[in-house]
Amino acid sequence: MLALTVAFALGAIVAGGVVFVVTRPSSIEQMADQIRAESALRDKTQIKTLTELARTTRDRLLPVLEGLNRVMPADGTAGPAAVTSGDVASWRKTADAAVESFADPPSGETATNVARSSLTSAVRQLATAVDTYATARELTGPAHETVLDLAARQRADALFTWSIGATALDAVNIDAGYGHQHVFLPAAPGDGVLTPDSEPEGNHNEHEGHHDS
Repeated sequence: MLALTVAFALGAIVAGGVVFVVTRPSSIEQMADQIRAESALRDKTQIKTLTELARTTRDRLLPVLEGLNRVMPADGTAGPAAVTSGDVASWRKTADAAVESFADPPSGETATNVARSSLTSAVRQLATAVDTYATARELTGPAHETVLDLAARQRADALFTWSIGATALDAVNIDAGYGHQHVFLPAAPGDGVLTPDSEPEGNHNEHEGHHDS
């Protein structure tokens, strides 16, 4: 009986050891888990930094958009000529600085990269719109109207692209645990851009979906 008990105990120990060896994560799996954890932590930091950059950029671009809206109203009516060359130079400087602030982006998770790339493209498009408007100011007649229309379309594309980036940024913030972050640029009704959902800033509820303006 004693021999049987000892044999059974030894068998249990050996069997348990075999199960442990079989089910124990390999060094490669452990390394992969560590890399994933570090990547997730790094991405959370990038999301926070990107959100701060987007918010700062939005605030800096507001005067540029307000100025463009004076000379190129969204409803297509002729704008007043109350803009000086100095104003346009200031818009260019601000837009170029916004482009530069998004240069040399770090590599992050796919969703974060999509948000960053969309915002980057938007500020580039807006800088191009300012350059195109500056060119239109030097023209007269039909050429002036044609180039001015092109500038207005570039501005609309910039606002639409920014709204895509802002929507993606909102989503990654929710996934990262930061809650809703609505970093959108103002757009006129009917522009077709995506607009913030109804959730308050910082709310951790899943977004209800963004709407076209």
